Amino acid sequence: MSAQTQAGAATAPAPVAPLLRLRGLTKSFGAVQAMRGADLDVAAGEVVALVGDNGAGKSTLIKAVTGVQPADGGTIEMDGVPVSIKAPQDSAALGISAVYQDLALCDNLDVVANLFLGQESQRNGKVLDEIAMEKESRRLLDRLAVKTLRSVRSEVGALSGGQRQTVAIARSMLGDPKLVILDEPTAALGVSQTAQVLELVKRLRSEGIGVIIISHNLADVFQVADRIVVLRLGAVTGEWTAAPENRQAVVGAITGADIENGDEVTP
Repeated sequence: MSAQTQAGAATAPAPVAPLLRLRGLTKSFGAVQAMRGADLDVAAGEVVALVGDNGAGKSTLIKAVTGVQPADGGTIEMDGVPVSIKAPQDSAALGISAVYQDLALCDNLDVVANLFLGQESQRNGKVLDEIAMEKESRRLLDRLAVKTLRSVRSEVGALSGGQRQTVAIARSMLGDPKLVILDEPTAALGVSQTAQVLELVKRLRSEGIGVIIISHNLADVFQVADRIVVLRLGAVTGEWTAAPENRQAVVGAITGADIENGDEVTP
């Protein structure tokens, strides 16, 4: 090798490890094998849509990443470092946050109380620091460019579906996570409310946060995702860029139809 070639090789940038890398994840419930060696990569500042029919293994994969139902086998890496996720506390410590479809909000509490539920700030370790929590609530909503909430003291039970989803996403931002997982974030929302939520997803991406979005709504998926990963019977059957011409291939992969794909991404 020449000196020039050696110099060039020395200065070549090393490949950047993805924010999250899953390899060969497996999970069984008795005789039912819910995950069969699933692989997934998510980069920082990337929105990856995880799609598939009911029973495809999407929720099982996400629960493995969040530690709700740890995987039986396979490996998980964060920033290129192997990690063990056996409980929700493990995933939280790694900077992984999730918003599930039921949102887990308390209708009788206001926005501030919901954002800090179980993580309340205190003064002198005795009294709730309402002022500090209100300020942080406003900061979180401003960070996400939320304009639809009139007051952080509004009772959550009186909010629209889109506003409730906004509160849940804002709560996931406490602690400045590296990866946010959204489970069916636009389910049962109207057109304008869906648009608000999708703008929040784009905002997360613009801040360099990795996003996994689970959705049955392919129109939403193609609007906001960078890549689309299809799960079928517990295994990844393919991944595509979110280009309109790949819609037929994605639908075919979800249903199991043999449809030619024109722009498949090699894992």
